[in-house]
Formats: sequence, C-alpha cells, structure tokens
Amino acid sequence: MNQLIQIMNRELQTFFDSLTAYVLILVFLGFSGFFTWLYGIDIFVSGQASLETFYQVAYWSLFVFIPALTMRSIAGEMKSGTLELLLTKPISDWELILGKFSSILVLVLISLAPTLIYYFSLWSIGSVDHSAIILGYVGLVLMSMVYISIGIMCSCLSSNPIVASISTVSIGIFFHYIFDFLSEGFVGFWAKLFNYLSLLNHFESISKGILDSKDLVFFFSIPILCLFSAKNILSNRKN
Repeated sequence: MNQLIQIMNRELQTFFDSLTAYVLILVFLGFSGFFTWLYGIDIFVSGQASLETFYQVAYWSLFVFIPALTMRSIAGEMKSGTLELLLTKPISDWELILGKFSSILVLVLISLAPTLIYYFSLWSIGSVDHSAIILGYVGLVLMSMVYISIGIMCSCLSSNPIVASISTVSIGIFFHYIFDFLSEGFVGFWAKLFNYLSLLNHFESISKGILDSKDLVFFFSIPILCLFSAKNILSNRKN
C-alpha cells in the first residue's frame, strides 16, 4: 500500500510540475462552465434546477481529456526506459498499475471538485433534486474509471504515447457511442447485448437519479477487466 501511494504521489507531482494538470483542469472548467451556463441549452434557458446540461458536456469532455492523461502512464515509462528500473524495485505489478490508475482518478476528482459550485448555486436559487445531482457526479466518476482503465491498458501495449492515446479513443468510442448506435439497429439478443455494453445508457440512467445494480456491475467490471489485462501485459514483459 505504501508503494502504491508513493507511485500515486509521484504521478500527481509529475502532472502538476509539467503544467499538464493545470491546463487540462482550466480547459475542462472553462468548457463545461461555458456550455452549462452561457451557451446552448443552458440552465437559465431550460428553466430547470438541474445539472443535466453539465453532465452531457462533462460526458464528452472527460472522454477527450482522459486519453491525454493516460497515454504516458506506462508508455512514457517504456519510452524513457524507466519502466525497467521501476520493475526492478520492490514494487508489484498491481501497485504500479493501481498507483497510476489512482493518480489519474484523483486528478479527475480535483477537476470535478470546483464544479460543485454549480450545485450550490442551483440550491441557493431554488429547490433541487439532491439525489439526482449527487448520482450524476457518481456517474461521471464511474465513467472516468472505465476510460482510465482502458487508457492504462492501451498504454501498456505500446511505448508510443500517441499510439496509446489513439487506441484508448478507438476502444472508448465503442462504449461511448457506437454500442448505443448498434443497439438501435438490431433486435433480440444482439440489441440487448449492445444496449448493455453502451456506457451512455448506464451513465444516463445514473445521472437521472436511478441507481441500478446492473449499472454498477458494468462500471466496475470493465475497469477490473482492463486493469487485470494491464497487469498481465506488464508481467509478460518481465519474462
């Protein structure tokens, strides 16, 4: 556990030392704030005390930003030659993988934290559905966990961060959009399968205040599968 925390702190320090974290956080906050409050179907136009617009914007924003954060997680270590050095230290593969995963998840949480002012602003001007808003944030965190795990897995497959990023987006777009699109073109078993694989359907369910066990199974099974795959890829590199 101590090694995991050290890796997480090391990664966070790297993000903030390189200004990567500051840039992505500011862009995310500016983008989400603009479209939530000022442009399009914003809160004032809709006349509803809901953060549904913010969740829609954040849904796409995080999908774009997370691959940029994960692409160097392992690929960068391989490219610089520091991965072999890390693997020779008393650090297990799981500690390395989970340390990387945790650091990016913490960075996402730091990015989402300032947006809580949206929640308190709505609360101050009218009645809000607190459970729906809270679950909307839970949905964003769970969605982030899925894409972070996919990104780390892809980062283990190539020493080129750009290739890792493109691979993450390529796999992620199926969960993000394509499976939902395919579910509408099929019937029976395939329609149900694609519908279940659609992250959009699970996210929309949670962001509307509905917490279903099948959604939780989906959001936890994908990260477990991807992180387990990443661990096996790292283990094979030792052999």
